[in-house]
Amino acid sequence: MPLALVTGAARADSIAAGIVPRLRADGWDVATSDLVGTDYPCDLSTPDGPDELMAAVTRDRGPVTALVLSHAHDVNSGILDTTAESFDLHVAVNARASLLLIAAFARQAPADGGVVVALTSDHTTGNLPYGASKGALDRIVISAARELGPRGISANVVNPGPIDTGWMDDDTRTALTAAHPLGRLGTPADIAAVVSFLVSPEGRWVSGQLLQTDGAFSARF
Repeated sequence: MPLALVTGAARADSIAAGIVPRLRADGWDVATSDLVGTDYPCDLSTPDGPDELMAAVTRDRGPVTALVLSHAHDVNSGILDTTAESFDLHVAVNARASLLLIAAFARQAPADGGVVVALTSDHTTGNLPYGASKGALDRIVISAARELGPRGISANVVNPGPIDTGWMDDDTRTALTAAHPLGRLGTPADIAAVVSFLVSPEGRWVSGQLLQTDGAFSARF
């Protein structure tokens, strides 16, 4: 049974919480990680956290074939109120940890390769450090597709658009639903279906892409 590692899987209403049962239903053995409340608690804000996480998972469960990066640090702020400490923490968790996890994943990947899927965002104004660090993540993953392709590793970034994972108030939910071409918000199950395809043998030819898997929300203008 192939093994997938899914980060950011602690919250019950998160996108990762939708991905985990879908992958298990597809026949994957799934290891989960977050700060607390998962198979492998890990602080990804530290330089050593990513390597320690991958080492623990492979020691206990064997080689990881799929790496799904769903962890994130997210505090709303903009140009005038983002502190250096906050910006550095966003970059450490959302970008640096992802880079180090991808590298650790590639070093232990099976001979026939593997797959990386990372969740991103196009937030900017009012959510600057989060959006900037996710922009760095995009470049890291797309670079990984080129650099690690000869190892049989595919890598893609998935932008799910607005998913109600507990952060929306009623006004936000109503406004975003009204603006959505399909007349509803996306769900973790919608994104889980996309990830399910990308990590499958049939989806491995898709690589080096930033996929707008948002039900045409990004095409509304």
